[in-house]
Amino acid sequence: MAGSSSSWIGSAYLFLQSTCTGVALPALYESSQKRPSIFKALKLALADSTGSMSGVDMLKVHCSHPHLIVQLKFCKRESCRRFLRSYREGSLQKSLQSHLQLSLATSTVPLETELKAGSEHLDSMLKDEDHCLECIHREKPDRLRDEEISELEESLKSLTVHQSINNNVAVKDCIPLSPTALPPSPGSSLSPQVTFTFQGQEFVNRTLLPDDHQKFAKLVSKKWKQVGRSLQRGCRALRDPAIDSLALEYEREGLYEQAYQMLLRFIQSEGKRATIARLVSALEENGLISLAEELLGLHSNEDCS
Repeated sequence: MAGSSSSWIGSAYLFLQSTCTGVALPALYESSQKRPSIFKALKLALADSTGSMSGVDMLKVHCSHPHLIVQLKFCKRESCRRFLRSYREGSLQKSLQSHLQLSLATSTVPLETELKAGSEHLDSMLKDEDHCLECIHREKPDRLRDEEISELEESLKSLTVHQSINNNVAVKDCIPLSPTALPPSPGSSLSPQVTFTFQGQEFVNRTLLPDDHQKFAKLVSKKWKQVGRSLQRGCRALRDPAIDSLALEYEREGLYEQAYQMLLRFIQSEGKRATIARLVSALEENGLISLAEELLGLHSNEDCS
């Protein structure tokens, strides 16, 4: 089975229902205004569960009141295994609730979830991971990706690029509160800095975006460990031996996945405090100036030392 992991394909259905009477997910998804926000939350939560934006594909989203049903396609056994573990441990549910809360700008979105593969109800057999994998593998996708999903994917990519451009424009129009970076307030959950200085320029601080995450994983190469050790100051999730454990766990997947998982752990642990300023500081500390410039939009060169 290990030798054929690259051609492993399976399918499952994720059922979602809000237990909050004021939040009807199918109705929200049927709204052309709210649909992109719901899709973004689903996309990010699924990426959290597999550790990669490409770990699982959404083929179609069905509205069947009171459920929102997401048809999933897995192309790698290990990605599916990570998804199942995240689902079993409740991490996927928490991530979905968190991303929906942010996307819908509401106080909370409590969820009930159910996972099915064909006629099999997987929630009752989650402890038998291999059997769940067999059930999902047995169910081959019965459709190509829905055209609506492809359009939402493109809209999400455009939104990410637009946000990146706006962040860079905001730098020029910003009047800094202080000529230097502001220190974090003790116990504060807000971004630790309002502005920060890089190469003599003032930049608006912000939380890390999916685009930052992917660029970092793609370009940092072998220095991801050093950057992780710089980030571990103040981040419990990266304290020893966490970084070495990540290196071993994802050794077969390669440097991209190792770097992606390290930064994912940082983002999940730090929340709003996982900011561009902290990452740029760690990159500077390890001589990765070109990558820092790339993340801040100072040039479009994807090669970094």
